[in-house]
Amino acid sequence: MACFRRASPALMEILNKLDSVEKPTDTDHNLYEFGSVRYHVQASASDPEIIYLSISTPPLSPEVLLRNGLPDCTLQDVRRGYCDIADIVEPPKEGFVLTLRLDFAKLPQSREDRIKAISKISSLQAVIQSSQLKDMLWNLGSQDMAYGMCKPIKLVYHPREPFFVIRMPEKLKAIFPMRFKDNSDVILATSLFQELMDMGHSTAFTKAPHCTWSPIPPPELRGEPFEYLTTNGGFVSFDILSHHVKGAKADRTVWILLNFYAHVKYYVKCTRGFIHRKMRQRLESLAEVMQNARIREGRDDKKLQDPGCKCVKKLMRFSKSNILKRRCSAIANQIKRIRARIRIKGLDRFRRQWFRVPKFPSLKKYSKLD
Repeated sequence: MACFRRASPALMEILNKLDSVEKPTDTDHNLYEFGSVRYHVQASASDPEIIYLSISTPPLSPEVLLRNGLPDCTLQDVRRGYCDIADIVEPPKEGFVLTLRLDFAKLPQSREDRIKAISKISSLQAVIQSSQLKDMLWNLGSQDMAYGMCKPIKLVYHPREPFFVIRMPEKLKAIFPMRFKDNSDVILATSLFQELMDMGHSTAFTKAPHCTWSPIPPPELRGEPFEYLTTNGGFVSFDILSHHVKGAKADRTVWILLNFYAHVKYYVKCTRGFIHRKMRQRLESLAEVMQNARIREGRDDKKLQDPGCKCVKKLMRFSKSNILKRRCSAIANQIKRIRARIRIKGLDRFRRQWFRVPKFPSLKKYSKLD
């Protein structure tokens, strides 16, 4: 799915066109993603190797406003990731939180390496959001501590899909309120959550974050607005320990948290498609059985119409209703053979011998006394 990719497909397509264009022209593109992320790509025909890329993205948490641009830790991550092909323009263009000056002359010469570098540039929004989440996880203020834990922080990566992160003395807890449109999706997603819980108790996944699912809001969300606590799919929680955010695991853990909703939707979609495919195959097999029964009945009718048969006159007297009953019974017998249970030889005799209904002796008759 496109939502699992760090790179923006639309931005990557525009940058590839600018890289492979034969005749340079003035370029000015505005892109919108998820209704709130905006890109601005600008290039000049006089200097086609220099491209200005600006991005405007809402803060990951509505409680944190980006008035003075991105945090210093995010800017450092951007410089570290794009130092070989881009420079940060300060201040950014009006209406944007970050502007990069891309130099396509510094890209690798081979085509495959150039595509990888452009894909890396197109993942700028994912880098910004991941850096913001990492900064929030480790810089939650201790002044909001209550009952041994910090106040829950609401994060929004995709519109209308908020989740909460709570810092506790020994761990971090991420809570996802699950909402679905169809009741069938709720059933499929609940099976996934149950499987995640079962896998967490196995020895093969002892190092994985512990997962819990509850149909009611967990106590950590006590005091949150009622609109965030009304769900039809329950609440999924993950306990994140210190070894889950060390080194290279930090980026992977943050990216999984940001895309957990997308993973659940993808699972529901694939499971629904699998069920539909199996139902279609079952329907085709039943239709084939019915078609074979019709062909077999047609062959029997042709044999009965043979003039050399002695019973033709007698069989021709059968009414159409009797013929229809025979065909329906033949089809029913074929279906029963498919759905029949496994029969064990001798079981019927054993049932008749040991599960026989006892016969009670008849009541004695009494003569009427005068």
